[in-house]
Amino acid sequence: MKIPLSFFLLLISLISIQCQSLESIPTGSVVKKPGETLSLSCKGSGFNFGSYGMHWIRQEAGKALEWIGVIWYDASKTIYAKHIEGRLEITRDNSKNMVYLQLTSLSAQDSAMYYCAGN
Repeated sequence: MKIPLSFFLLLISLISIQCQSLESIPTGSVVKKPGETLSLSCKGSGFNFGSYGMHWIRQEAGKALEWIGVIWYDASKTIYAKHIEGRLEITRDNSKNMVYLQLTSLSAQDSAMYYCAGN
């Protein structure tokens, strides 16, 4: 499922206007070998984190943004892109304003910038 770039730009602009922020952890590059597991975290601040669903999006170099999954505001449901289902797990801890991504069995096709976004 591909979502238009304009959706994410609008989302980012809304977050910026209201002085809300999402911080990816780690903030730098992560290098992994094929077959390894990628673990990322995202911390929200300046908004009621527990009231928003949280999405993970990625972008391969030179390609469009790609939606890969979402977790409901209360963690009651997750939905994953079909091509990545079974390797991706998204969890959250509302008490810490954190959302987590774990992607297993990495391959070259997983090389991308990863972003979190709320809605």
